[in-house]
Amino acid sequence: MNKKEYLAYTEKRAKRSNTVVNCIKAFLIGGLICAIGQGFLVLYLYIGVAEETAKTLESVTLIFLAGLFTGIGWFDKIAKHAGAGTLVPITGFSNAVTSPAIDAKSEGFVMGVASQMFVIAGPVIVYGTVASIIYGIIYFFIMK
Repeated sequence: MNKKEYLAYTEKRAKRSNTVVNCIKAFLIGGLICAIGQGFLVLYLYIGVAEETAKTLESVTLIFLAGLFTGIGWFDKIAKHAGAGTLVPITGFSNAVTSPAIDAKSEGFVMGVASQMFVIAGPVIVYGTVASIIYGIIYFFIMK
């Protein structure tokens, strides 16, 4: 089977996704994650935590829950239905760090967990930093 035949075969066998339904699910579940985060913020403010500290605690709580849900296998089940909705930056980043670390746990903490932890998130950090530097330079010269 040549490449053209293989591509035609895989195209015929590929399951079609319903883009509209997937976008609605991503929007609703992503919005729910944000609403849960807002709920934590309101809760922390209600119990008397200072606003800046409450914002930090909200982020830490979402990071912790996303890491916990990744560890016990719930994050993947939610992502299966929500798709990009789970990529709300803070929860998606937590999952991107936690998942490879869990997979590499059997190789030990140094050669496994520590070396594999940023295998997915590392490029995001690097290119995000480079992009912010480039945008900053452009902004500096435009606003001068």
